[in-house]
Amino acid sequence: MSSEKHTIEESNITLAKSHRIVVGIDGSIASLSALEWAARQAEFTDASLEIVAAWEWPTSFGWSVVPDGYDPAGDLQRMIEPLIATLQVAHPEIVVKWKIVEGHPAPVLIKESIGAELLVVGSRGHGEFIGMLIGSTSEHCVANAACPVVVFRKKTHDPSGVSRF
Repeated sequence: MSSEKHTIEESNITLAKSHRIVVGIDGSIASLSALEWAARQAEFTDASLEIVAAWEWPTSFGWSVVPDGYDPAGDLQRMIEPLIATLQVAHPEIVVKWKIVEGHPAPVLIKESIGAELLVVGSRGHGEFIGMLIGSTSEHCVANAACPVVVFRKKTHDPSGVSRF
């Protein structure tokens, strides 16, 4: 295990638009909903969209063994590529870049927020206390990002059939 940080990046265009929306994803329903919202916002504001996924090596006390075939960056890439394909069909006019970065999601997203017009994150709400409105990564981003932050909550439905956020 190396302490060197790794980043995988890809862009569907070499010249990006000047306005940039960053969205953090982790594969959760809330982050995928945030991605769709961010894509619509990018389309509406003529901004480019930068999708960021972060991963960390597992840590524990004492010695730990990383299983053979453990490839979190590769797993994230396999998750992102079909999302990008679907996104580009639904929103063909937006410029989409993506990157996978080794590191804890909160500081990675703070760094990526520099120069962005907006940072969008999903809220799973599974932090220290069940029922919290936002998770710890979302909270960290709201408090420390270099740009405005949208915390997107998964759409829910109440028994009356009225959808709400």
